[in-house]
Amino acid sequence: MKILVTGGAGFIGSNFIRTVINKHPDVKVINYDKLTYAGSLESLKDIEKNKNYTFIKGDVCDAELVNKAAKGIDIIFNFAAESHVDRSIQDPFVFTKSNVLGTHTLLEAARKNNVKKFIQISTDETYGSIQKGSFKETDSLDPSSPYSASKASADLLCLSYQTTFNMPIIITRTTNNFGPYQYPEKVIPLFITNLMEGKKVPLYGDGMNIRDWIYVADNCEAIWFAAEKGKIGEIYNIGGGNELPNIKITKIILEEMGKDESWIQYVKDRPGHDRRYSLDCAKISKLGWKPKFKFENAIRDTITWYKENANWWKRLKK
Repeated sequence: MKILVTGGAGFIGSNFIRTVINKHPDVKVINYDKLTYAGSLESLKDIEKNKNYTFIKGDVCDAELVNKAAKGIDIIFNFAAESHVDRSIQDPFVFTKSNVLGTHTLLEAARKNNVKKFIQISTDETYGSIQKGSFKETDSLDPSSPYSASKASADLLCLSYQTTFNMPIIITRTTNNFGPYQYPEKVIPLFITNLMEGKKVPLYGDGMNIRDWIYVADNCEAIWFAAEKGKIGEIYNIGGGNELPNIKITKIILEEMGKDESWIQYVKDRPGHDRRYSLDCAKISKLGWKPKFKFENAIRDTITWYKENANWWKRLKK
């Protein structure tokens, strides 16, 4: 089998490639990445010489190059995306280009090359905020930020290609990921690395915004599982079962790193900040998938990783 992973030098993409290379020796992986600020080949240094791994530097909006990369591919996993909400508020058009036009370009390449499956990696943020209960895959989309709107748009494009062209689409929508190789602008690695640098941690608003957290290794396993066991044309929610307010996450990190609450710096909330995300993951659970990692152990392992890999994140924070 030969797969194309777009955005494979990013956080989740690089972890996914490592998972596939290590657990599926019969699979050849092509990593297609533009290497923007959030993408780094340093994240794949340990497998770069593996005979089943190839890297192509390219933009997902480059139709000619994408079409070449898609030739002979069995499955496309589309991780390529701008994903930081704050950046989407500052410069929304970049998100439209990468997340919508980039996905559209990939869909066309997949259609022309008769790719057997197209796995669109999406997010729980497309549903918007929910006060009670949890979102099911059949619920309406109600994105709040330019980022989540661009991802929702990409999802709808994928579903339209499934309906119009009978393309083999599967969409996964995942909760907040954390773990090794996450760019230090995201909350967990930002807080960990700030504390290592002797800086306070900036917490939005009252800190009561709730997110469900999943360890990146669990998400990677779930995405592969959905590609293997999922039904064409379906959407699968993927969650870790760890719904926590941001203030709780902050306090856990502080405690693990031997700091008290004086290290918290409360800052003005960002515009359109969703209060709570929550996914109903019964659909993928019925197929036989469930997360393996306990949050307490995974967050401890994540902190240890950033302590032991300061050279990786220090140059990025500069």
